Amino acid sequence: MRNAELKRKTGETDIALSLELDGRGLSTINTGCGFLDHMLTLFAKHGKFDLTVKCVGDVNVDYHHTTEDIAIALGQAFKQALGDKRGIERYADTYLPMDETLVLSAVDISGRSVLRYNVEIPAQKVGDFDTELCEEFWQGFTREAGLALHIRLMDGTNSHHIIEGVFKSVARTLRRAVAVDPAFADEIPSTKGVL
Repeated sequence: MRNAELKRKTGETDIALSLELDGRGLSTINTGCGFLDHMLTLFAKHGKFDLTVKCVGDVNVDYHHTTEDIAIALGQAFKQALGDKRGIERYADTYLPMDETLVLSAVDISGRSVLRYNVEIPAQKVGDFDTELCEEFWQGFTREAGLALHIRLMDGTNSHHIIEGVFKSVARTLRRAVAVDPAFADEIPSTKGVL
C-alpha cells in the first residue's frame, strides 16, 4: 500500500493528514474553511485518493496559513507515499471541461519542483476564500511533492468553476501519473535510475 500519515504543527496551524494513493476517493476533511474542504474532497474523489485532513488554524485571521500549511503537508505525504516511485507512469496530462471552463494540467513526477500556473481568476473571493490562495496551495504542494506541475486556464469566467476545474484536473492528472504500469513495475522511470 502506498500511503502516508503525518502531523504538522506550527504557531499558526495544527494538521493531521493521511493519504492513500491507491484508494477509492474517500475523504474526511475538516480545515475550518468550507470552500477548501470542498476542493480537497473533489481532489480525493477525482484522484481516487483516500484522504483525511484535520486542521486547526488561525482562520480568525484569514485562510492563508491553513491553505498553505495543508498544501505543504499534502505534498510531503504525496512524496512519502510514492516511495522510490518504482513502476509509476510518471507523466500525465488532463484537459478538464466544466461548463464554460476548460483547464489543462500536466505533471512530471521528476523529483524537481516547478510550478507553472497560468490561471487568471476574475473574482478576488469565492465566498470568504481569497482566490489568490489557489496558486499558493499548488505552490506549496508542488514544492514539497517534488514534481513539475503545469496548470493553464484555457477558457472560463466563473471563479468557482475555475478553481474547481483546477483541483479536479490536477487530481485526475496525478492519478494517472502515479498509476503503476505492470510492464515496468520493477523499474524506476528514469535513465538515471532514481527520481
